[in-house]
Amino acid sequence: MAKTLILLFFLTLALGLPVVFTMGVASTAAILIDGSLNPLLIPQRMFGGINSFPLMAVPFFILASELMTACGLTAALLRFANDLVGHIRGGLGHVNVLVSMLFAGISGSALADAAGPSAIVMRMMRKAGYEANYAGALSAATATIGPIIPPSILMVIFAISDNRVTVSGLFLAGIVPGLMLGLALAVANHLVSIRKGYRGRESRAAVPEVARSAFAAGPALLMPLIILGGILGGIFTPTEAGAVATAYALLLGLVMRSLNMQKLYTVLIRASVTTSSVLLIVAMASVFGWLLTYLQIPQSLAAAIAGLTSDRLTVLFLLAGFALICGLFIDTLPALIILTPVLGPIAAQFGIDPLQFAMMLVLNLTIGMITPPVGPVLFVIATVGRLRIEGLSRAVLPLLAAEMAVLLLVILVPALSTALPRFFGLSS
Repeated sequence: MAKTLILLFFLTLALGLPVVFTMGVASTAAILIDGSLNPLLIPQRMFGGINSFPLMAVPFFILASELMTACGLTAALLRFANDLVGHIRGGLGHVNVLVSMLFAGISGSALADAAGPSAIVMRMMRKAGYEANYAGALSAATATIGPIIPPSILMVIFAISDNRVTVSGLFLAGIVPGLMLGLALAVANHLVSIRKGYRGRESRAAVPEVARSAFAAGPALLMPLIILGGILGGIFTPTEAGAVATAYALLLGLVMRSLNMQKLYTVLIRASVTTSSVLLIVAMASVFGWLLTYLQIPQSLAAAIAGLTSDRLTVLFLLAGFALICGLFIDTLPALIILTPVLGPIAAQFGIDPLQFAMMLVLNLTIGMITPPVGPVLFVIATVGRLRIEGLSRAVLPLLAAEMAVLLLVILVPALSTALPRFFGLSS
């Protein structure tokens, strides 16, 4: 059965079938051909995969992000970021980085960032004279900060797949790597700007101007503080935090009078479509992941790795390399659900902290969102900016190197992922 499952998965993947269907086809065919398992396991496992209280946080955070965007707060964040860093060399590039870091505290999704604020700043950069491919590549790279800085949809999914960690712990674990990712991209943008002669705005924004833009962006900046403060203060769970975030965004829209019935209808439709696609992936990946575990594939991989080395750091590098290769060909969310139950037990066997492993895996797969041939964020930017994927792939290389440097530090220094959760008593 194991050979049938793996062979059909890669065969359907090579034929260009969406990953959610490759998992479904491979799992169903493997069970039917082998005949030793009851096919009713498929709907049971699908329902079991999405029948989770923590998973309810995902549709709430998606809806909150859509509501905040509809309220027009993305523009306020852009003005605030431009007033803060727009005067630095390569100013609009730094604005791109900063606004993605700020928006990450609202959306938790790289694709939402790429289609929203990153796409807006990309157009601003092109009008200011930045090379089109570089503007697109930087917008794609900064969008990957979204799943790292909390709240993160990927971390909610990881916590459901691995019961050794909590959503709260993962949210805290992502803060330092997320900030480092933003800093690394800002440094890379600065170096590229020096080489290509990109400059910032002519004058630095005055303090009153910065204060006004900060006040306008304040409601958006408060959301991540409300979420993390409420969770760490024991006021509500991460799932309830999603509901609070949605209620807060809806209240803002009503108070600011930026939401009407037509906008609200559009927001609900967009959030429903996104949520449905996420839950379908989770359901299919639950069947596929369960079969991998049932067939003892994680144990076989662990035995193979143990035959190569017993060094913890070497094992972590091997796991990171395997995840990086998977991220080149499999979309981020299904890859996370598949790899967590496969690689997690291996990491545990060699004494790797689950929070460090989680950050390594999430960061690794997020980087895969800007690497061909799959690279979903690259394709979003290419579509929005009407750019060729080949040019984008070349322009993103220095930014990809910066992100890989952060991944290397996360692997080498466990405290980057574990110090904050441990300080708040949320380490595993």
